[in-house]
Amino acid sequence: MSSGAITHNPKPLLAKHYGFKDPVIEKLPGYDNLNYKITDVQHRFVLKSFPETEQLAGFLEAHNEVLETLSQTDQQAYPAPVRNKDGGSLTIIEAGSGRLIYVLLTYVEGSFLGDHELTEELLRSLGNFLARMNRQLLSLYQPAIAARELHWDLRHFGRNEIYLDYITDPEDKKLVAYFLNQFRDQGWPKLRSCRKCLIQNDANEWNILVRDEKVSGIIDFGDMVYSQLINELAIALAYTIAGQSEPLSKACTVIKAYHEILPLREEEVDLLYDLIPARLSMSIANAAYNRVRQPDNSYIGISQEPVRSLLKQWISINPVEARMKFRQAIDRPVPEPPTMETHLKNRQKYLSPALSISYQRPIAMEKAAFQYMYDAYGHTFLDAYNNIIHVGHCHPTVVRAGQLQLNRLNTNTRYLYEALEQYAEQLLSKFPERLNKVFFVNSGSAASDLAIRLAKTYTGHRHIAVMKHGYHGHTETGISISAYKYKSKGGPGKAPHIIELPLPDTYKGDYRQNDDAAGKAYAQAASDLLDQTDHFAAFIAEPIVGCGGQAPLAKGYLSALYPVIRAKGGICISDEVQAGFGRLGEYFWGYEMHDVVPDIVILGKPMGNGHPMAAVITTDEIAAAFDNGMEFFSSFGGNPVSCAIGTAVLEVIETENLDQQAKDVGEYLKDLMGQINNKHIGDIRGKGLFLGVEMIRDKPTAPDTALAQLVKNKMREHHILIGTDGPADNVLKIKPPLCFNRSNATRLAETLNTILDKASVR
Repeated sequence: MSSGAITHNPKPLLAKHYGFKDPVIEKLPGYDNLNYKITDVQHRFVLKSFPETEQLAGFLEAHNEVLETLSQTDQQAYPAPVRNKDGGSLTIIEAGSGRLIYVLLTYVEGSFLGDHELTEELLRSLGNFLARMNRQLLSLYQPAIAARELHWDLRHFGRNEIYLDYITDPEDKKLVAYFLNQFRDQGWPKLRSCRKCLIQNDANEWNILVRDEKVSGIIDFGDMVYSQLINELAIALAYTIAGQSEPLSKACTVIKAYHEILPLREEEVDLLYDLIPARLSMSIANAAYNRVRQPDNSYIGISQEPVRSLLKQWISINPVEARMKFRQAIDRPVPEPPTMETHLKNRQKYLSPALSISYQRPIAMEKAAFQYMYDAYGHTFLDAYNNIIHVGHCHPTVVRAGQLQLNRLNTNTRYLYEALEQYAEQLLSKFPERLNKVFFVNSGSAASDLAIRLAKTYTGHRHIAVMKHGYHGHTETGISISAYKYKSKGGPGKAPHIIELPLPDTYKGDYRQNDDAAGKAYAQAASDLLDQTDHFAAFIAEPIVGCGGQAPLAKGYLSALYPVIRAKGGICISDEVQAGFGRLGEYFWGYEMHDVVPDIVILGKPMGNGHPMAAVITTDEIAAAFDNGMEFFSSFGGNPVSCAIGTAVLEVIETENLDQQAKDVGEYLKDLMGQINNKHIGDIRGKGLFLGVEMIRDKPTAPDTALAQLVKNKMREHHILIGTDGPADNVLKIKPPLCFNRSNATRLAETLNTILDKASVR
């Protein structure tokens, strides 16, 4: 229906068909139809007009019958149909090339709920009112309404996905896509079996009326459908608690009051966590579409700001917490999750103790979304630690890409398929022209292993120069080139063909200049060590050494050292497993901040946003040398599902401008932490959202390992996840998903400040 086509003047119609003599007519706002407020002597009415269709006429007849039944119970609570002079509840007239249907209703007095402060009494009256209305509707049935398929019906939520591309704000779009995906997979399968009845289907704050600080009525039954009963309550909650503080508490007040009149079932209240954001998402998607269709209709956006606000707030609410509170509101038992002792016992039973667990109090994770993780006991954690989840936990674009491809084809690189070619082309477009060949594998460790094989095959040499404290994987080769591993407890020690170079650390190393003089000095010291042998296969290093304590290589170091390596016949490898894909903000790849171009680049972790993916990028010459008769094959590397997911990750980084967000939020967070006046912060370093904060004792640069562990575990108690690393394990590691925002950064910095203040007086 298009309101732009409705142009008929209603005054003659009112006189002819209803006997009005000289009514005052005021146009009212509307979504898809024209509404008028009619004042005649002492009475007021609402006139609604619609373009005629056969289906609409049948619906409006049924609509009027329902309203007549409801208004018989309470004439002041519901609009009642006013019959025309012929006794009909519909008036149909010719209008241009078509016909218009008019419905005249009594005017329900009251002020809008949206104009009132939501006191507990008002919320309780809302729950009671909706329950009384639904109790009446349970006994009514109208075939014309039951046959109706409306995109505003939560049963038909999927129809709203076509409007996603009309949402211009990337943050809104991903949240709407996420909640629609979640509802499709989690909510809808359970909703189908819930009890149904006629529902008003649009109990928003501008349709609910208040008198004497109690809900007294409801208007606009134009979206009435035959749907699940619980949808009525979900819709009312979605709009009522939007823009409110403590939304769960307010929701529980309404739920409890509703349950007192019309008892709810456990399976119904369990669905509210999914139904509420599903309705909010439908509202945002439809508003975006209708803003394009009706750009001058201000009514379309009347509820959007609080709706958007609640959707952003909802993502930080643990679904377990919500369901627990909703069940408690109706005095139903809350399912008990396995105890932590049970989890630990099972883990010890089936897994090796070589697999470590984070934090003194382990976390039993249940679910995650973007920068939030939810445990099994109702707590929400702000994730500032899981850099593998690069664009956010369960990002809908990435999830959907994997699902669709998995449902179509998954095979290996011995076959030809477009997904491989397209992803390879897009990935390589992010590199300089000379880096134009890619090998796909499954993990950063496998990529490191392959990179060393490539280097040895191409050069014919076996000596590898590595960085002190560097880490490049858990395979035998990976451990052999990882000082972090081979020198640690249980490590095999440095192999004879490994030359270990000092970490070019400008915080507490031998050279600490801010310009490139320190880098050149470190490069010269490395060159002296490299003189131990005439030939090298490779030099491998991360641009920021994660296990070295998030330590950036000194400025000018690589640009001075790379020529030395190449002069000795070696090739230069940049390990971008942690720093790559825009995490550093200003640079898409870490080597770019050092003004060098490596011969091999190793990719991993963030490449698949949690899906096991990695790659080695290299040159034509090195790739050609590897084609020596021994076939290279990875069973899963480069499979169609991985390629689809990898493509989606690149798409999300670009469309959501996440590298720029990493730059902006990273600089903001560093600035906030720099303002913390605490003697135990020795250094704050890194780029973008790949940061380290070094904890020290009173003596300058003396590491404070105990304090770092205390801070990490105290942050966990405040439901913020960070890690620690470095040679003394005294550096706080901050490397969140790139959707981490300024509000999250503020919370992290303020919590860190609070913990350090208390630690300083211990």
